[in-house]
Amino acid sequence: MATIDLRPPAEQRAPLALAEFVPMVAALMALGALGVDAMLPALPTIAMRLGQPTDAAPWIIAIYLLGLAFGQVLHGPLSDHFGRRPVMGVALVIYGLCGVVTAATGSFALLLTMRFVCGTAVAATRVVTIAIVRDCFSGRPMARVLSLSAIVFMIAPVIAPTLGQGILLIGSWRLIFWVIAGLTFIVLPWFWLRLPETLAAENRQPVSLSRIASGWRVALTDRLSLGYTLASSALQGALFGYITSLQPIVAQTFRDAPRLNVVFACTAGMMALASFANSRLVMRLGSRLLSHSALVVLIVVASTSLILSLSGRETLIVFVILQALAMGCFSLANANFSAMAMTNMGAIAGTASSVQGFLAMGIGSVAGLAIGEAFGGTTVPLHLSFLSAALIAFTVVAVTERGRMFRPA
Repeated sequence: MATIDLRPPAEQRAPLALAEFVPMVAALMALGALGVDAMLPALPTIAMRLGQPTDAAPWIIAIYLLGLAFGQVLHGPLSDHFGRRPVMGVALVIYGLCGVVTAATGSFALLLTMRFVCGTAVAATRVVTIAIVRDCFSGRPMARVLSLSAIVFMIAPVIAPTLGQGILLIGSWRLIFWVIAGLTFIVLPWFWLRLPETLAAENRQPVSLSRIASGWRVALTDRLSLGYTLASSALQGALFGYITSLQPIVAQTFRDAPRLNVVFACTAGMMALASFANSRLVMRLGSRLLSHSALVVLIVVASTSLILSLSGRETLIVFVILQALAMGCFSLANANFSAMAMTNMGAIAGTASSVQGFLAMGIGSVAGLAIGEAFGGTTVPLHLSFLSAALIAFTVVAVTERGRMFRPA
């Protein structure tokens, strides 16, 4: 009697057991997040130690995010040609070495330069990782894997500010960069020794301007790819605005700087919880129903936060509760947006991921810097940015879906 193969089809299987594949994907993505989150408690100190005013500190984050946006353009086409492993490996080496240089610099200009290079290199942990997941999964299974990865990935935002604060207690801000470089050189051999190449030889693409232009055209003209990328870009702007604004909001608006780590942990914890819920529900309810509903809730939460801020009734506890809900909605929407944007991009997963990442990071980093610069002592700019982002995302999704919202598909 012939045996029945109960395994999922090859295109829906990871090259490793999910128990290892998911943490690896999360660890790779977390390296990029550490470059932002671990910096938050040290931003004023870094600026002052390098002879800059404290209002120059947001540039330490902003220039890194701009590097992330620029790096998206490079890594996708390269990984479609050379494969996922060599591009990721070289990027991690550069990221770790730049961290070492940053730790040793005495110049604010050199620090910003290295931060840009670090961001450019570590962009591979987003672009190439998404391509790796798309090589193995598509549709709802891809959304599930990304959600499972996000649960582990969210450990980084929870502990990173505390890690940064703890490092400042025992050493200087330079030690933060040494630690990030060390973690990079731990993840690198794990990735290199354990993950086989996921890009099939017959799917490799030549590196040429015409081929890259063709890939960009496909990614930017596919309705799902463009629509959900633009929606994700709007939400990313609000997220980056939160990251650049949180430290001054807690320290100046609520005058409770020591609680920065607690605030960040609460919001990141809610994002992890939302990712866990998505991983359990997406296979039954579908990406559309979950993400579209999350946008509606985000609009309500952001509107409530804005009203409370304008009325002067917002306390730190209220801010944390509502912001955690907003970030949970962001997490629930964004993982599904990423999966749906890649639905038709299997043949050019690397290039498509780079296009989508470039738009999301580029728009997000510029918007985030603008939101951070708009801080004037209140939370109004932040809440207004979340409300605007949710409304824009909802409108773009409605156009993308031709009005057929909340479908269980």
